[in-house]
Amino acid sequence: MYDLTHFQRDLLYVIAGKDKPHGLAIKDELEEYYEGEIHHGRLYPNLDELVEKGQRDRRTNFYSLTSRGRREIEARRDWEQQYVEV
Repeated sequence: MYDLTHFQRDLLYVIAGKDKPHGLAIKDELEEYYEGEIHHGRLYPNLDELVEKGQRDRRTNFYSLTSRGRREIEARRDWEQQYVEV
């Protein structure tokens, strides 16, 4: 996960914590966390690069982690546990 930006890492975490969220649900979660607006031009190109996209209906896409995304999260957690005990 070292090659991802913090925004990309946070996208993976949000998607991992939801059941096939749509783009606006991801955007809402990130805006709450960052306490500011996330522009579509930032969100959707990163989603296209990092995760799998499916179609819920003709107007709504959903997003899910790839196997790489799951591995990246697991590797990050392993690394964090070396330094932080919760």
